Amino acid sequence: MPIIDFLAPHFAFLGDPTAWAALVTLVVMEVVLGIDNLIFISILTNKLPPEHQSRARRLGISAALVMRLVLLATISFIVQLTTPVFTLFDHGFSWRDIILIAGGLFLVWKATTEIHHSMDPAHGDGAQNAASGTLQLTLGAAIFQILLLDLVFSVDSIITAVGMTDEIVIMYIAVIAAVSVMLLAADPLARFIAANPTIVMLALGFLLMIGMTLIADGMGYHVPKGYIYAAMGFSALVEGLNMLARHRRSGGGH
Repeated sequence: MPIIDFLAPHFAFLGDPTAWAALVTLVVMEVVLGIDNLIFISILTNKLPPEHQSRARRLGISAALVMRLVLLATISFIVQLTTPVFTLFDHGFSWRDIILIAGGLFLVWKATTEIHHSMDPAHGDGAQNAASGTLQLTLGAAIFQILLLDLVFSVDSIITAVGMTDEIVIMYIAVIAAVSVMLLAADPLARFIAANPTIVMLALGFLLMIGMTLIADGMGYHVPKGYIYAAMGFSALVEGLNMLARHRRSGGGH
């Protein structure tokens, strides 16, 4: 009974239709926000030896869940991250802005580097020479980079959640649901990207756009997420039509 009495106030929202609407909206938003992270994880882990890929994806996404739950536990501190700590060019920069700018710069650097490697055939040969002594370092480097982006996306995700509801339980449920969807979608998405090389360039373009959006957001120029996802959806549709056309041409040739 004491446990039930303790938990009861936290689940009082179950009888409130408005709270249910907030929960559904927040789950959908968290899933959509997780797409950015999932694309990055898929591209990064596909560069690992096959036996390490699935493990790295599970570790990276599990780390994202732990990080978001820890951040939710310190939600009063997270809210303070939006308080300006210094002013430059008449714009007050908060810790959230600094984290977003750093994460955006990292994404731009990473996407640009990967595009360069994809365009440089000579670089691919060296990538095949991964000695057994460097495999662990490669896996560790992948996990480290995933953790860096997890931190950026987690802070943005939690601040978004705080802006939508005051119920901490709703935030926990939304985060757990969104990360569960990421876990289910990670392997199929990674296999799809690996099986379709042209998708890699498209996904890297997405990461470049997301990185620039994070930098702009950190600088105080908010770009509505709807525009970003509409552009990504349109590009994916065009690429899907290209893939369908290539498939039919190859089929017609036989």
